[in-house]
Amino acid sequence: PALTGGHAEVCPDYRAGTLDVHDYVRFAIDAVRQRGPQAAAAAHAQFMREVVQPAIRPEALALLRQHQDAGDMVAIVTATNEFVTAPIAQALGVPELLAMQLERGSDGWFTGAIAGTPSMRGGKVTRMQAWLAARGWDWSSVESTFYSDSLNDLPIPKRMRWAARR
Repeated sequence: PALTGGHAEVCPDYRAGTLDVHDYVRFAIDAVRQRGPQAAAAAHAQFMREVVQPAIRPEALALLRQHQDAGDMVAIVTATNEFVTAPIAQALGVPELLAMQLERGSDGWFTGAIAGTPSMRGGKVTRMQAWLAARGWDWSSVESTFYSDSLNDLPIPKRMRWAARR
């Protein structure tokens, strides 16, 4: 069914694992699409200044730097779309981002559809496998530390050779 309400109305479906990700992405990106590229970029910059930047804890940045200083490849794997998450990954200093990719029309602007495999639940495993393969790696050739905020992420550590869920 089409989504007609706000984000709060889809939370039970998300928690239950029954959310239609394609319907949700169309709903979630619609306001961005309607604003157009310049207004959407300005709104996102305001979101970064007022919401994201104040929420980035020094301890989180220190943990990321600890991993990076140890030579670890740090990546963010998220079901949230690239428009929202790319500036956040940049603010965190994490260049590797596997986010929900948004389809673009001939004008270069978002269509509202997902491009490729959605990075949600099992799709995160598919996206991670492709990311690893592009580097000549597979699940058995890497050691991993895994941080998560969602049960929907559990397919990833189940594939890892070693994972610490924090």
